[in-house]
Amino acid sequence: MDRVRLEFDHVGIPCTEAQPDETFVDATRVWVTNPRQHAQNLEFLRYEDDSTVTGPLREQPHVAYRVPMGTLETLMAEGDDVLLEPWEAQKGVVRVGFVMKDGACIEYMEYMGDPADWFPAERGES
Repeated sequence: MDRVRLEFDHVGIPCTEAQPDETFVDATRVWVTNPRQHAQNLEFLRYEDDSTVTGPLREQPHVAYRVPMGTLETLMAEGDDVLLEPWEAQKGVVRVGFVMKDGACIEYMEYMGDPADWFPAERGES
């Protein structure tokens, strides 16, 4: 794939304490905060004990980038270690995948519409 500068979306930081206004993502059993409500675009992630997410993704921060529509699988197949295969994190809004690239956890986010729709207006709709 031709190299394009990807647009920064947020930094995800694993934590163990509950945060204000968390949203639960049942597919990965994790509580997340809305990075759009944080001045530095930080997202805090608090994993349930039974979450299937393991390893570096659960233990290290990640940097998330927006990717052009239709490029998620191509980016995921570029030889980086796949940490979490692409999946629809919010139905009809965003698909994501995670890789280990150059020693860092990277999230690729493929929005199907307006990125402002990522977090629902009402909690618990993820």
